Amino acid sequence: MAMGIAYTQASGEKSQVAGTLIGGEQQALAIARALMSQPRLLMMDEPSSGLAPRLVAQTYEVLSKLNREGMTILLVEQKAHLALEIAKRVYALETGRIVMEGTSAELRNNETVKRAYLG
Repeated sequence: MAMGIAYTQASGEKSQVAGTLIGGEQQALAIARALMSQPRLLMMDEPSSGLAPRLVAQTYEVLSKLNREGMTILLVEQKAHLALEIAKRVYALETGRIVMEGTSAELRNNETVKRAYLG
């Protein structure tokens, strides 16, 4: 719970009403609220979406720390380079089908993945 609170406070004004937050701040608040319930599994759909670069970095620092502490995270992310930095196991999807799978290191070094997802 402390991490969720710290994350919320780091992202902005703590006395502001949630409905008045801008998109990136709302995203940060949603993530913090999920963390406050101390889940064993955290499912996230594009957590970087709508966030300023500073908040994207903070978000992925938090996710990385949670994962190192043993939390399972199911992450869907269009920005493959972000997901590959923290993932242990990766599944690449195209039109809803798994087209590749492996460890993060395997896919990060795969030439097809580099061309298709990493630019």
